Amino acid sequence: MNSTAPAPLKTATEQTGAHTDEAASLIGDARGRIDILDDRIIGLVQERMAVSAVIQEARITSGGRRVNLSREMDVLSHYREALGKPGTSLAMTLLELCRGRV
Repeated sequence: MNSTAPAPLKTATEQTGAHTDEAASLIGDARGRIDILDDRIIGLVQERMAVSAVIQEARITSGGRRVNLSREMDVLSHYREALGKPGTSLAMTLLELCRGRV
C-alpha cells in the first residue's frame, strides 16, 4: 500500500505571496471580500439572465426576434464607457450568457 503524506500547511505569507504577516493578513482579508463580491456578481448575472429570458420570450411571442441588436450595441457602449475597452469584453460575455435561453 502506497500512502502519501498530506502536503504541509502553507503559512499565510506563503499563501498570499506577501513578505510580512501584516501584508498577508491584509491580503487574506481582501481576498475574503473579493470572494463575497464574486458571489454577489454571480448572483446578479444569474438574475440578469432570468430577466433577459423574460424579455426574449415576450419579444418572440409577439412575433419579434430573440435578439435586439441595437439594444446590444447600447449595452456594449455603456460598459465600454464605464470600464474602458475591457468593459466591451465583459459586456459581450454577459450578452452571450443571456442570449438564447428561451
